[in-house]
Amino acid sequence: MGLAEDHACQIPMTQDDLGDALGISTVHVNRVLQELRRLGLIKLGSGNLTVLDWERLKATGDFDSGYLHLRRAEAATA
Repeated sequence: MGLAEDHACQIPMTQDDLGDALGISTVHVNRVLQELRRLGLIKLGSGNLTVLDWERLKATGDFDSGYLHLRRAEAATA
């Protein structure tokens, strides 16, 4: 969408906002963000998020982009 550049974007949300959006507690948001920082995967502060290691972040989150293309996959198997 053109909102990120060099693996960085503005994210003007509090941990409370993130918790509400994700349906998890603020405490859990805080612990996850601390762990991602500790692992050297992200830098977050002053409303800015920088992904420091995109490949490791995807692996840590078990990200699979295949789910983004379900319609194409369903059409191919039909």
